[in-house]
Amino acid sequence: MSAVLVAVALRCVDPRAAVHPLTGEVRAEAYAAGAGPADLCALEHALRIAEAFGGRCLAVTVGSVDAEGVLRDALAAGAHEALRVEGPDEDSAATARTLHTALAERGPLPDVVVCGDRSADRGTGATPAHLAGLLGASQALGLVELTPVDGHLKALRRLDGGRREVLSVPLPAVCSVERDTTTVRRAPLPAVLSSRTAHIDLATVAARGREGTPVRTGRPRPYRPRARVLTPPEGDTPRARLLTLTGAHTTPRTPPRLLTPDTAAQAAEALLAFVRAEKSGDEG
Repeated sequence: MSAVLVAVALRCVDPRAAVHPLTGEVRAEAYAAGAGPADLCALEHALRIAEAFGGRCLAVTVGSVDAEGVLRDALAAGAHEALRVEGPDEDSAATARTLHTALAERGPLPDVVVCGDRSADRGTGATPAHLAGLLGASQALGLVELTPVDGHLKALRRLDGGRREVLSVPLPAVCSVERDTTTVRRAPLPAVLSSRTAHIDLATVAARGREGTPVRTGRPRPYRPRARVLTPPEGDTPRARLLTLTGAHTTPRTPPRLLTPDTAAQAAEALLAFVRAEKSGDEG
């Protein structure tokens, strides 16, 4: 199989980014950012698929110029081309639309897209599904194995209860892989050095406007979830509702008694008699 284009979608994130508890502002450091473990596994799978099909591997990411580091690492590992996309990525659907628009404008569309099952910045894992819908491609998500076989892909997906599901995935396809499913290959030193100055294509995707839907902005404030709506207790008066909540009239109870034994032995015997009565009542 020839002329196959395999794209690997990478995300540059800082795994140690701090989030302000009140404003929600994310403070990340560019020097600590890179591809997450699942994305690195996706890169290795994409390189293997491109080699098996005799095609080319395209590394693509959505982000600023600081995200070019993950693309250069992919080029050093063996990717043939790199594409950085600048565009909206505020959620999974927007990221998928940005990727699809950039890939469609660049042309031709990839035959296989491999992604990590979720990004290291607490991603939802929904971007591959959105992208498959936009591409009109088959999707296989959350894979633990991905192997090219005779013009299609053979995948293994984890199920509940320790079971596994074997999939035959036709092309075009979008696949997402879990972390620790493989180990990315070590890049040779000449490839690492040449990747530092390699050309990286740039695509810009404009944000889509929403006519008739104004956008309201305000001061950041802490998240306060809405109060839960609970069914009120039965009763027309506060006393009746209190009795319903406490179960005072429905729960069996022994009325209080005041005893004045003359000796300690009599007090002990009265206490034991009470315990025996309560125990026999519970057993009955």
